[in-house]
Amino acid sequence: MAIPVIFLHAFPYGPAMWEGQLEAVKEHPVLWPDILGYESLESAAASVLVQMDERGWDKAVLVGLSMGGYVIFRLWNLEPERFVGLVLADTRATPDTPEQKASRAQMALRIQQEGVGFLPEALSGHLGESTRTRNPALVEQVRQILLAADPDKTIASLKGLADRPDSLPLLPNISVPALVLVGEEDTLTPPADARQMAAQIPDSRMLILPEAGHLANLENPKAFNTALRGFLCELEGR
Repeated sequence: MAIPVIFLHAFPYGPAMWEGQLEAVKEHPVLWPDILGYESLESAAASVLVQMDERGWDKAVLVGLSMGGYVIFRLWNLEPERFVGLVLADTRATPDTPEQKASRAQMALRIQQEGVGFLPEALSGHLGESTRTRNPALVEQVRQILLAADPDKTIASLKGLADRPDSLPLLPNISVPALVLVGEEDTLTPPADARQMAAQIPDSRMLILPEAGHLANLENPKAFNTALRGFLCELEGR
């Protein structure tokens, strides 16, 4: 059997954000769980392990973007032996700053008071400048996804994100191959964060994806999928 691949989505999106990657991994068993709505990232990670067990998967390649990357770190902390390799896309290993924690708390309060209608404007920085100026269809697609986000699950995940621990100490102990991907125009978890991770993970390789912001798999799926396929081929050749 080909190596299973598990896709972990960004906040506050859902598994459907990975639809553009399915063709790229069509020869692999795939799992793309919903990890929105957990008040701790450890709980989200534990739910992924349960779903792996239900499928009889001892190991898999984990692909995480933004919040999905944070959950990968919690999975590594819980059961590192379950990894064949990992892909960290548009994410970082550092915890929230006090200012970021406060911003998340403010967002949660606002959702409680008025719903999710303001999210497309509040999270407009998720998309890079190239996408915002040249790809109105994707801008609208992301807007619709955000407007459909479940308020209660979004609030719960904001708490989990704010409370997540520092994962930097884990990086030197990651003993499987890692691919670090980042959008060239990502201002939330910029290339500098990606370089910091890649420099500390022993067996890592890093790629900056052009004309993409924080949602690189949606903004430049061709480059993202090419990198992912190459990495999977490398792992299968070992």
